[in-house]
Amino acid sequence: MRIAITGVAGFIGSNLAARLLKEGYRVAGIDNLAYGLMENVPDGVEFHKRDIRDRGIYGLFEGVDAVFHLAAKNCISDCQANPLETADINVTGTINVFEAARKARARKVIYAESSALYEGSAVFPTPESEIRPESFYAVSKLAGMHFAEAYKRYFGMTFTALRYFCVYGPVQDYRRTIPPVMSAFIIKLLKGERPVIYGTGEKRRDFVYVDDVNDFHLLCLRDPRTDNETYNLGSGENHSVLEIYEIVSRILGIRMEPEFKPDLPGEAQMTLAAITKASALGWKPKTDLETGLIHAVHYINSEMAGGRI
Repeated sequence: MRIAITGVAGFIGSNLAARLLKEGYRVAGIDNLAYGLMENVPDGVEFHKRDIRDRGIYGLFEGVDAVFHLAAKNCISDCQANPLETADINVTGTINVFEAARKARARKVIYAESSALYEGSAVFPTPESEIRPESFYAVSKLAGMHFAEAYKRYFGMTFTALRYFCVYGPVQDYRRTIPPVMSAFIIKLLKGERPVIYGTGEKRRDFVYVDDVNDFHLLCLRDPRTDNETYNLGSGENHSVLEIYEIVSRILGIRMEPEFKPDLPGEAQMTLAAITKASALGWKPKTDLETGLIHAVHYINSEMAGGRI
């Protein structure tokens, strides 16, 4: 099978591409490298440097069996600062990818929604039915959901929507304006600098390791029960930011008092995935938090040793 991945140079996209190649799939990757890095793209990917808003991408989807649409503007603080660009990339770009997949007669589109759709919810663990978006980023993802519904309704297309919680692991995007908390802590401590915590550190997040997420990606390609369904992808457990700091500090053997800064706007206080629906298909996360963080530390250590950080 030939699979297309948008956002292939990003964290989840590059890890997915590597896994698909290992499993014997052919992979066509699309990325404009605004957020992703060419060095992340695995050897063997048919890479195209293109923007998902460009109608010229339609021909790149010819002969594709399935599409993973992962490209997005996804840093919440950046999205809050620029709602117009957020809508342009996450809504217009998403519709353009759906249209490209339709014209190419792709069998299925598997696309990223987000656990940000639950920002305003007080129901924990949060099921797929509990939609309460608040930030511009979350609203842009909600728009994508409605367009997917319309494409199903009017064109008979097949979709699977994935609501990722806090995915972590190697190749996580530490270059963002505000890096993911795990990468940020590891980098700061290795550099001998005080890690930054926004707010009190009591925010709780559901973290899931990228290899476990890829197990479900493969399920979406192979199991027709996932057709036209929506799934939470999390661990079903959550941890505070302070807990993450303590674990990272212990793994590294480095202790330094964090610097506390004002809370960031638009972020939920807690995330916790109800993963009953995904688990009913036989999927479950296998990587415990400490093991996953050890892998993340090894990756960042190698990046620093190579002079890339």
